[in-house]
Amino acid sequence: MTFCYSRQYLPESEKIKVLIRDSVQVLMDEMEIDFEGFGSKTFKRMDKLAGLEPDDCFYIQNNVAMRGIRKLDMTIDPPPDLAIEVDVTSKTKFDVYRTLGVPELWLYDQSLKIYILCDGDYVESQLSPIFGDLPIRDVIPQFLEISLSQGRSAAMKAFRLWMQENLS
Repeated sequence: MTFCYSRQYLPESEKIKVLIRDSVQVLMDEMEIDFEGFGSKTFKRMDKLAGLEPDDCFYIQNNVAMRGIRKLDMTIDPPPDLAIEVDVTSKTKFDVYRTLGVPELWLYDQSLKIYILCDGDYVESQLSPIFGDLPIRDVIPQFLEISLSQGRSAAMKAFRLWMQENLS
């Protein structure tokens, strides 16, 4: 059985995880995209002997189906549409994400990489299908840097301003 969860988090990876999550939520709010956030929920498929616990995840295309869900059954419920891994101390298990069928995976390890599930394999992409032509890979790390030097509030304020200017 392959399971990938219950890591010990370092303060650095927790801060990065929260800032990326907050950035995704700002993106979806500014773009008026409905979503359900499931945080670092553990996803298990006993029939496929696979399980994982992303650092954060979101249901976007499947948000309506997941509203009000109190107990997940991965044999009938869809996987999250977007999973986020901050890989400061561990290595992401692509095979587990593939087995569960997570369509989009963001991996932050000194830079932000976007992986899209295509024909059963993850392919690195410059853009996120969820957010269209916004240069997510370049923009989010810029605001992570601002947060490290000026704090979270300043970074989120600057990010909201950037979104408003670039979505007009």
